[in-house]
Amino acid sequence: MPTITDRTRKRLSQKQLRNQCRASRRQQARKARASRRQIDRIHDQLPKQVRTIFDPVEPAFTHPTHHRFVLLALAAILTLRGRTIANLLRCLGSLAPGHPSSYHRIFSRDRWSSWTLARCFAQKVLARFVPEGPIELAGDDTVEEHPGKNVYGKGCHRDPVRSTHSFTAYRWGHKWVALTVLVRVPFATRRWALPLLMTLYLPEEENRRQGRRHKTPSELMQQMLAVLIHWFPDRQFIFTGDGGYGSHALASFAHRHCRHLSLVSLFYPNANLCDPPPVVLGKRPSHRPRKKGAKLPAPQAVVAATVQRKKLNVSWYGGGRRNVEVVSRTGQWYKSGAALIPILWVFVHDLTGTHRDTYLFTTDLSMTVPRIIETYTGRWNIETTFQELRAYLGVETTRGWSRNTVLRVAPCLFGLYTVVALLYAELPARYTRVRVVDWPGKRDVTFSDAITAVRRWLWVEWVFAIPGHREAFSKLRGPFRQIVLNGLAPAA
Repeated sequence: MPTITDRTRKRLSQKQLRNQCRASRRQQARKARASRRQIDRIHDQLPKQVRTIFDPVEPAFTHPTHHRFVLLALAAILTLRGRTIANLLRCLGSLAPGHPSSYHRIFSRDRWSSWTLARCFAQKVLARFVPEGPIELAGDDTVEEHPGKNVYGKGCHRDPVRSTHSFTAYRWGHKWVALTVLVRVPFATRRWALPLLMTLYLPEEENRRQGRRHKTPSELMQQMLAVLIHWFPDRQFIFTGDGGYGSHALASFAHRHCRHLSLVSLFYPNANLCDPPPVVLGKRPSHRPRKKGAKLPAPQAVVAATVQRKKLNVSWYGGGRRNVEVVSRTGQWYKSGAALIPILWVFVHDLTGTHRDTYLFTTDLSMTVPRIIETYTGRWNIETTFQELRAYLGVETTRGWSRNTVLRVAPCLFGLYTVVALLYAELPARYTRVRVVDWPGKRDVTFSDAITAVRRWLWVEWVFAIPGHREAFSKLRGPFRQIVLNGLAPAA
């Protein structure tokens, strides 16, 4: 019976092995240089609007990593499937030269600074949308579902969207604390909440396992606000958060930095309020001076005793207006072991009866009552941002599990929301006229309109404008060209 015998391999000497390794390394280096040259040519062919946004963030990366990062960011806008690296490379095709591992390493292994990227990005956004005047910020946390047993920072968190007053829903995944800037874009009447900074909330068990101090979402938000104050010491910020961020500690932080930061949030009906401590004149007293003055009635007691309430017409949720009744007072918010905080609180009663009564407060005593109400109701735009991020940018479709990948991918996807708004604001008029869905009474541009217009613009002005693609695309007739673009650039 015939058999297949193994061929005897020629044994190589040490010198021949070294020469073979050198030749292999030289070949790999030649391929890498060719890939970098090709990526540089593709980067030079990007539209001017894209380079205007991404060139300022280049100091956060090395030169090759920056060019690959820009390609992946544009692919995340263009693709219609999950935002995994494999899907992004599948969408780019020949526009992503080089070995696929060089793109996977960008988020998992490459060295680049997330803080430098965030600072350059924040400077670009504020210079474009809020060049002067106070900057209104909105903060909240959102839960992103993420499958997998070995995912870094994963935990079981309460889902605020699916939970009700009688039922609490939980989800396994990541809890991200987001800080957004509320801006008035020229193409919409309502303000858009554009993400600026993101941080991951780690469960208490995870922090205990890593030997780190556990930080609540309010403490993480305080750190991000401190970073913004450090980066922009000459700007004034107005931060708005829901009840989870209306803590005494965050209010104390805003009071200590009152020249740079004001806080607007929900208040407690039974809050402990008092007058400031009396001033002792003359010689030094023999006893410990008082830390607070006389106790003031709680807000709910003041509201119950007030017969004549002031009526106002203010901006409301969703861009409308409402008639409300208000009661407002000032006082010193006291908590044992902490300093007094001067605050202005407001009771709001919706005369239409659709919203329950609300107590609000601010650390800025010069703020008017209508401004406090309109500032807080404008915070709801951040919920719209979270919903649109899931629907159009696939925040919950990533599959990274390592520490670096988790801490880098999701914040970059959140930042893409702001990139789409920046690009749409710079598009030519012929692209902004394209609407996805029209209905009676629709006036504003929605995010689905913006991302569809940006996708069509990128396909036409970048992908199909590259030599080799331009000739084939120009041969298509006008109606058929629109059908192709409608298939490549739908809203979802």
